[in-house]
Amino acid sequence: MKILSVREPWASLIIHGGRNVETGAVELKDVENRTWATSYRGPVLIHTSQRPDAIRPDEIERRFGVRLTCEQQLGGVIGMVDIVDCVRPHPSRWYAPDHFAFVLANPRPLPFVRWKGALSLRTAPAELLEVLGYARSGSVATISD
Repeated sequence: MKILSVREPWASLIIHGGRNVETGAVELKDVENRTWATSYRGPVLIHTSQRPDAIRPDEIERRFGVRLTCEQQLGGVIGMVDIVDCVRPHPSRWYAPDHFAFVLANPRPLPFVRWKGALSLRTAPAELLEVLGYARSGSVATISD
């Protein structure tokens, strides 16, 4: 299992989404933009960085048409999502030009676990997986309830 640190509010938009200001529907951030590509496909824990991005909620609403819907916690794991592709460019409104888009699917919130982050897409530490209730069932890795 991998882990990726993402600044808020982007991490919460990946896991919880935002409320569309016109329709009220919940909309998820379906790509994570990076300057580097990955060949990894599969589940990744989303870790919130200690420091949030400088973007304000009204700027998110103006640029992307969504309002933030949840409390943003810093410095820990908030959920899991699957990386299903890595492409350049991508048609998502969340895509940043000239970046690689990690295409995301199936976000699952997890109880917040404070944890120190690090740069890059990396293997999740065994101690963290244990705290999260990581279990191995045959060859399939799961987070237990």
